[in-house]
Amino acid sequence: MGISDLIAGFLQDSLDEAEDGVLEVQRSDLAQKFNCVPSQINYVMSTRFSPERGYIVESRRGGNGYIRITRVRVDRQTLLMHVINSLGQEMDLPSARAIVSNLTQSGAVEQNLGQALMAAISDKALKAVPRENRDAVRADIMKQVLILQV
Repeated sequence: MGISDLIAGFLQDSLDEAEDGVLEVQRSDLAQKFNCVPSQINYVMSTRFSPERGYIVESRRGGNGYIRITRVRVDRQTLLMHVINSLGQEMDLPSARAIVSNLTQSGAVEQNLGQALMAAISDKALKAVPRENRDAVRADIMKQVLILQV
């Protein structure tokens, strides 16, 4: 089990114990507890506690910096609209893979649709598109498929 898994597990357990679904922790305390750099904490926050997974993360940096994680429950349509609105003009394959994975894990997108979407936006499917344009085409495909799901 990697350090990211340990940090995420600790935060998830702490969040489960929080009565109001809100956890506030010091970034420096977490980094010290897990003997890692603060950027590792940031990585866990951005990959494991994203809006697509049902969390809002607020962060303040500096000496008394903190991280506040709030578990939210949003309906499927709201979640999909948030994802659509957060997609940029371009999207690389690893980012697309992470978003599709998060959406299928949360149940916002059916597993078979997630697999079909991944096939449609893969480099193999886009091989006729010039390499420098693939990320833009990939983002457009993602947006259009997700819009149809709203």
